[in-house]
Amino acid sequence: MFKKSLIVDMINRSSETPADRRNFLRGMGLLSAGTVGAGLVGASVAAPAEAAPGDPISDGTVLNFALNLEYLEAEFYCFAAYGHGLSEAMATGTGTMGGVTGGHRVPFKSKSMRYYAEEIANDEIAHVKFLRTALGSAAVSRPAIDLQSSFTGAAVAAGVIKQGETFDPFSSEAFFLLGAFLFEDVGVTAYKGAAPLIQNKDYLEAAAGILAVEAYHAGIVRTLLYENGLSTPTNAISDARDSLDGAGADKDQGITTGASGRANLVPTDANSIAFSRSPQEVLNIVYLTPGTGVSKGGFYPAGLNGDLKTS
Repeated sequence: MFKKSLIVDMINRSSETPADRRNFLRGMGLLSAGTVGAGLVGASVAAPAEAAPGDPISDGTVLNFALNLEYLEAEFYCFAAYGHGLSEAMATGTGTMGGVTGGHRVPFKSKSMRYYAEEIANDEIAHVKFLRTALGSAAVSRPAIDLQSSFTGAAVAAGVIKQGETFDPFSSEAFFLLGAFLFEDVGVTAYKGAAPLIQNKDYLEAAAGILAVEAYHAGIVRTLLYENGLSTPTNAISDARDSLDGAGADKDQGITTGASGRANLVPTDANSIAFSRSPQEVLNIVYLTPGTGVSKGGFYPAGLNGDLKTS
């Protein structure tokens, strides 16, 4: 019905690793004898389990890394806006599916801020759906996510609260904005950093579209933080985040500049270009642990699912 080359290309584009290609074949019934012939099975499965050194990271690996991050954002905003997380049907996939600790509806007093939260939540839900559809059977499941002690640890590290105190980003509008700030700039730098790794132009265009949406979200959050007089804790979080990524360069900026407190709503380099972070730098932040060789912690107590999970 299909040419061998077409089926092999479909499998390679929709799968993350050689193991995922085997799962894809098995799910399609192509590992049974005679469906498309031994030549196809040999061509698509005979590769080693691990990519050879120097091989480019597959698009599936990059998209699954993004899906892990989108799970975190979607859970955070869903709880904040609606009081519940993603449905189980949106959390299944390869790897170990974990639960979500913490999270509840934010007692919004401002109608406009509630609307902002709902719109961002809907965007993040859509991102999860899109990436899961693009990845198909290779999509990773939602890893265990901590929306409770992780925020407290981050706030203590930033000096926003003292040791022994608790930071609940769902307890007030101000704390919600500070919690959102922890994610948004990271999402923008993560997608920009991943762009050169994506080989398929269709996926690259889609990733650019998601990056644009994350940038809109970041701009909204930074504006609201500035307008609500939250520059001091926000800038402290920015400094802490920059110290975590291990980049050795300043890839983070607060929402004010200089002693005058002038607004800094768009963090960019000298050429007004957004910063990039490598997957490892992003992992240092979400694990709340600087350095290399770290595979879990912070917002992901059991680590991410997929190949990109160690800093």
